[in-house]
Amino acid sequence: MELLRLAALDTEDLTVISAHLQDAILRPQDLTYLAGERRFLMAVRRFDWTPNVPPRRRLAGLHVERVLGVKSRGLTPDDATPMSLLALTFEPTDAPSGHIDLVFSGGAALRLEVECIEVRMKDLGPVWESANRPGHDIDTDTAAGSAA
Repeated sequence: MELLRLAALDTEDLTVISAHLQDAILRPQDLTYLAGERRFLMAVRRFDWTPNVPPRRRLAGLHVERVLGVKSRGLTPDDATPMSLLALTFEPTDAPSGHIDLVFSGGAALRLEVECIEVRMKDLGPVWESANRPGHDIDTDTAAGSAA
């Protein structure tokens, strides 16, 4: 089993990580902000988009360094309802700083204020078959906008 390991130091790199994490499933308790370390962590069950293989998911971790603050919308820490990650995007403010937005299904979102883009994603090992491939209702999944 080949484990995926990716790093992002610019917008293009972040787009690649976003594509690999599209439709990852997680719960609010899978999100952690370590303010003292200026680090944001996330554990997900990502959909493996490898072509010509049966649908499957993998356990993966994401961490973002140089995080100055986090804002959220539509997230309740004790909610056990699974949600899907739709995208990660970067908006510069005073380059190289800016914010990374994580957009989730159901209108939830996070905004990470960062000094610069420094993101890593890594498969953590376990893989299992999925009953189906993810699909989207474009009208409900993207109605949220940003976390600000």
